[in-house]
Amino acid sequence: MKILAIDTSTHVMGIALSQGDKLLAEYTTNFKKNHSLRLMPAIHQIMEEVGVSPAELDAVAVAKGPGSYTGVRIGVTTAKTMAWSLGIPVYGISSLQLQARNGKHFPGWICPFSDARRGQIYTGLYRFRDSLLREEEKDRIVLLEDWLSVLKEKNEPVLFLSQDWKKHELGIKGVLKEQAVFADFPDMQPRPGELLVLAGQMPAQEAHTLAPEYTQMAEAEKKWYAAKEGRAHE
Repeated sequence: MKILAIDTSTHVMGIALSQGDKLLAEYTTNFKKNHSLRLMPAIHQIMEEVGVSPAELDAVAVAKGPGSYTGVRIGVTTAKTMAWSLGIPVYGISSLQLQARNGKHFPGWICPFSDARRGQIYTGLYRFRDSLLREEEKDRIVLLEDWLSVLKEKNEPVLFLSQDWKKHELGIKGVLKEQAVFADFPDMQPRPGELLVLAGQMPAQEAHTLAPEYTQMAEAEKKWYAAKEGRAHE
């Protein structure tokens, strides 16, 4: 079974390709540049290099958010379009769950997160149990201050995984102190190959049923609803 994995939910653009339990190729970049211009050429290149044609794919796995609105839309739309045109299923996987996979050797709580601005973060809480990554607290958008209070009550070490860790390091350490554990910098970056592992642990779905996971409305949507509500009260 050949599966193509796509992640564009953050500044990282990641693509991976597997055949059965063999990782054929993995490509990752981490810088601010338009994913929409680079994703399809990168997919074409990686598949061409390993000699796999689109018709040979059996499924597509994609990080469905939360994360960058634009990035999530690009990845999910590309995955759905490819799956629909090829007549194959998709695996929609939480971007936070993907990040949490980098903590597979950590024995305690795993907290993936990304900055959501205005003192908020996208986050969830995970833990490996019986060698499988389990979601212990659902993905959400929350004030970092409130989330740290929840973690402090766990009274156990918490591994933080995030590209935005430097921005929040002092605040996290100030509240959790010795409870806070930070991964080495390579593990702060999601790896598309881990999408392939997660895809093997969940059922696939039809392309048209896959929806992005934004966790909150986009700023434009908020303004639209606010304006609509204002007109309703006029």
